[in-house]
Amino acid sequence: MAEAEVKNWPGRSTAARISMLTSVIEWVIYYLPTVILFVAVLGGWEVAVRGLDIKRFILPRPTSIFAALVQQAPLLLAIGRYTATEAIVGLIFGCGAGILAALATARWTAAREALLPFAIAANSVPIIAFAPIMNNWFGVTTQLSKIMIVGIITFFPMMLNLMRGLTQAEPFALELMRSYATSESQVLFKVRLPNALPYMFNALKVCSTLSLIGAIVGEFFGGPRASLGVYITQEAAYFRFENSWAVIIIAATLGIAFYLIILLVERLVIPWHASMQRQD
Repeated sequence: MAEAEVKNWPGRSTAARISMLTSVIEWVIYYLPTVILFVAVLGGWEVAVRGLDIKRFILPRPTSIFAALVQQAPLLLAIGRYTATEAIVGLIFGCGAGILAALATARWTAAREALLPFAIAANSVPIIAFAPIMNNWFGVTTQLSKIMIVGIITFFPMMLNLMRGLTQAEPFALELMRSYATSESQVLFKVRLPNALPYMFNALKVCSTLSLIGAIVGEFFGGPRASLGVYITQEAAYFRFENSWAVIIIAATLGIAFYLIILLVERLVIPWHASMQRQD
């Protein structure tokens, strides 16, 4: 028996290596068009700026932006962490409050009918309208004002999406649970919440990008220089547009990182959902 296992082991190792190699090849083939398009856009950008002699204050070259990114890397990472902190704390605050509000409004119909019009109206207000008010209330140079901006703009998408998931559970599942004389808390945890989890993660994906946008827009109206929004405006005012574009790359990288983290958590929490099966 032991000899048979030893003989079969190299075969299993070879099969595992072939399977891993196949997965890598499939991954490369899947992402290769994206990489080619990205390189082609950067190359066309560089050639167009050089060939058409476009001034750097209109559109700097990618090579100049990359050089500024490398040169200013320590500073850009520091201010990136500052703004990312505002975005993360505000995201946790806003989405947490949105989840609690959705649970309350989904449980009581009267509360849902009373609050839903206000939530829709507030969700349609532009971010730029909240920034001066929050800066005036909580201070221009403090992180709290930007955290509150992020909290407000992430609260309503989370509340509306989660409430929809909680209230649109399958009617036959609800009837089945009631036929067993289950309590409302059991219905919530066995039927409504599992149905609402995909809605919640979709809201988190939207809110993750909104959080960074809200933090940066809030910084446009005032804040310390060690923040992405203020740094962008000041560098642009001094015609150092390479630095401004480098900050934009940092902000885009943070937004992508936020999204990928939420996507990873979604795969771990609801691997059974149809959307995760389609992605696989």
